Parts: sequence; C-alpha cells; structure tokens
Amino acid sequence: MPIILVINPGSTSTKLALFNDSQLLKEYTIRHSKEELSGYDSLYAQRIFRKELIKSFLDDCDFGLDRIDAIVGRGGMLEPLQGGAYFVNERMIEDLKEARYGEHASNLGAILARELSQEAGGRIPAFIADPVVVDELEPLARYSGHPDYSRRSIFHALNQKAVARSVALKYGKKYNQMNFVVIHMGGGISVGAHRKGRVIDVNNALDGDGPFSPERSGTLPLTGLIRLCFSGKYSFEEMKKLIKGNGGLVAYTGTTDCQQIQRSITQNNRENEMAYRAMAYQIVKWAGKMAAALRGEVDSVIITGGIAYDRDYIIPWLTEKLSFIAPIDIIPGGDEELALAMAGLRIIDGSEEAREYCGLSS
Repeated sequence: MPIILVINPGSTSTKLALFNDSQLLKEYTIRHSKEELSGYDSLYAQRIFRKELIKSFLDDCDFGLDRIDAIVGRGGMLEPLQGGAYFVNERMIEDLKEARYGEHASNLGAILARELSQEAGGRIPAFIADPVVVDELEPLARYSGHPDYSRRSIFHALNQKAVARSVALKYGKKYNQMNFVVIHMGGGISVGAHRKGRVIDVNNALDGDGPFSPERSGTLPLTGLIRLCFSGKYSFEEMKKLIKGNGGLVAYTGTTDCQQIQRSITQNNRENEMAYRAMAYQIVKWAGKMAAALRGEVDSVIITGGIAYDRDYIIPWLTEKLSFIAPIDIIPGGDEELALAMAGLRIIDGSEEAREYCGLSS
C-alpha cells in the first residue's frame, strides 16, 4: 500500500502526517517561534529551515524518502483554478516563489513537496489539492452589481470537497452525481453550492463576503461602510482589520472563542446569545441562497468545520431552519491532512487524474 507524506504549512507551524493508504501512521505539528522565523526576509527563504525539520521528522519515524510513494502539500495562493489535484511543476513554483497571487504560509506546501521530491531524484511525485483559490463559479455568479468588481471564489475548498465526497459515499454515490449545500464554520465561514462535483457559487470567505464569523464581519451594509471609511476615524489598514480580524463575533462579544460564548450563554448572557444566534441566522440565509442557486435540487446540507462540534446551540439553530431543504449531514472539524492524503490516493489508484498547472500562461 502506498505511503504518502502530507505537508501543511501554517504561519507559525508545519503540520506533517504519514499515511499508509488511508491509515494515519504518524502525525506531528512543528511549532515555529517568532524568533526562529524573524531571521528570514521572506516566506520563500524559510523553505530550507522547514525542510530540514521535515527530514528530521521522517528520520524519527524511521521513514527515509526512499519509502515515500507520494508527497501532497497544502495548496497556496495561486491563479484561480478548477478543483482537484495538481502536479507541482515549475510554473507553480515560480508563481508561489514570487507570491504573484498573494503571500500565505500555505504557499510553502508545494515548494517543500517539490524540493523533497527533487532530493529523491524526482522519483516521488509531488502534488497539491483543492487550494483556497479553487474557482468553479458559473458566469452569472461572478457578477457583483458593478463592472469594476467581480465576485471571487476563495473558500475552504479542501474541506468542503472532502466532506462532500464522504457524504456522497455514505449515500452510495460519487461526488459528481450529487448536489450539496456545504457550510464550513471556522474562523471564517464559507457556504458553497456544489452541483455534480463543481462549486458553482460560494461566498468569498477570505475578504469579508458572506455571513459574519468569529473574526470576520461578513457582507456589510454598503452605505454605512462607505461612511465609516471616510469618517477619518480609521486608516486603510485599520478598516481592513475591522472587516477581517476584529469583525463578527469578536466585535460583538469580545472573543473569537465559541466555547467561551457557549459558556456565557449557559450563564444567561443575553447579548452574547443574540450575537451567536445572529451568526447562525446569517448562515441560514446564505445556505438558502445556495439552495436557490441549485434550484432546490439539494441532496444534503452538510455542516462542517470546528464550530460544528457545538451540538447545544449552533447545530439545533441551523437544523431548525434548514431541514426543509434536504437531509442534514454533520461532519465536525476539518481533517486537512487526511483530505490531502486522500487526494494523493485518488491519483495513485487512478480514480482521478492530476492536472497540470498553467499559471500566467493560461
């Protein structure tokens, strides 16, 4: 059975996992202090430091590169692309190295996978799968209301597609045979309309579109936002922070910790309860929009992400209002490492073909 190495870099950590087929053999999170990373003048410059830590992890696990059959890295900020797995090629490395589409720690996933593959003489294939820039929007979904702006697809593609495949399997079908509304609830919240294996509409969960979340404001009333921008109270950077980082639940309750909010509700904190209910209410409205985009032809509403562990408040509030659309499947959390490993397995077993990344040349 194939051995797959998964690399999932974050801003202050590198998550690693070894899988034998779909079975987890070993996982480890390497924490990086600010002091360790401060010596590097760019994200790309961190690759050698992080690569040596990955090799130490493999040594500790008694797995040399000669025993690895595939490496799957977390996809980064790339050109908008179709969902699926992609070979890590030179064009992809150049786009990530130069941060042409944005700099994010996940950019290192493909870079590290490629360098380890090269150290093995190119014998080990290197892939990424379903990065946040997956864009399968239908043409009508791109219209924003003004020609100067187009709606963008940036969302939790890796987990949304992984849970959709899992639920399809539960019903004895394939992902591309079913329609889903998928709700991912974490620090950001994305709600996607999945039609026969493609996400035809979804909110831009990174830049503030959609329901408000623990730390993001979501879609705001435009006139009020414009007034605030020109009020002189905030700089450009401060306004960005109000929308992403200091918006949503934290603005209403003072915390992004949903468990803390749940505890406060049990202690009769009415203000926190209303804010938490309001977030659920906005999620419901966006799920209704996505169901409409699917013309009501929805096989399941899937609720996932870390907040889906809340069976006392959020899940009952959502199911109460969404159960008329379709059966509801709840898959709490988001196992990114398993999702990446499964993408590698689909390539190895031939059930999916890896795509070639074209980047700026497309």
